[in-house]
Amino acid sequence: MIKGKPYTVDDTGMSGSTVLIFDDAVLKIVRFRERNEAVIRMMRWLEEKNVPAPRVLAYEKEGEKEYLLMSKVPGKMSCDPYYMKRPEEMIKALADGMKLLWSVDISDCPRIMDLDVELKEARYRVENGLVDLENAEPETFAEGGFKDAAELLTWLEEHRPESEPVLSHGDYCLPNVLMEDGKFKGFIDLAEAGVGDKWRDIALGYRSLKHNADGTYGKTYPEIDPNMLFEELGIKPDWDKINYYILLDELF
Repeated sequence: MIKGKPYTVDDTGMSGSTVLIFDDAVLKIVRFRERNEAVIRMMRWLEEKNVPAPRVLAYEKEGEKEYLLMSKVPGKMSCDPYYMKRPEEMIKALADGMKLLWSVDISDCPRIMDLDVELKEARYRVENGLVDLENAEPETFAEGGFKDAAELLTWLEEHRPESEPVLSHGDYCLPNVLMEDGKFKGFIDLAEAGVGDKWRDIALGYRSLKHNADGTYGKTYPEIDPNMLFEELGIKPDWDKINYYILLDELF
């Protein structure tokens, strides 16, 4: 299916996987984990729901590695410089993607990614020394912040917000939302997708928009106002929930 075809290696993101990009397909190579089988089931469910996302073309396990061949979603990442210079188009696309997810019937969704699941995984990561504090927001563990990951986890467990369940992407950042012809086109990297609180995607989308604009990743785009996201969504920001989910993501 892909033997002998040219490809490029995608080093965007922090998943730790190897991703090979072909003209019409994507091969993702990861260490085997049982949870990855749940990801495959979720991807097939998304296809049934006509969510614009990669389709499973082939899946194989070999030793400690597994190979997932997926269809390639057309379009450019919404953090592409072309769209960063067109903030109204780009932010509308981010909002349109969220609204599409919220419109999907989740009554038969095969995967739950709510706070029970997230906090259990966060505790496992903290107790096994898997949290990378180097990638945290500067203020999270600075003076006046949390002493360490364990203290943050305790705070998160004691301050759980009420949930508004929807179909959640789970890693709603600009590189994972694709655009074409100035409009939303589809999603990639849905390894954390499932039924979850809608504010999880809002929080991570807002943070990604802010960091892609403020120079965190190099170039600054002063014309981008991250608060435009709330205007496009037609909602008022719930900063308590937004800050909660940004803090939760520090443990992943």
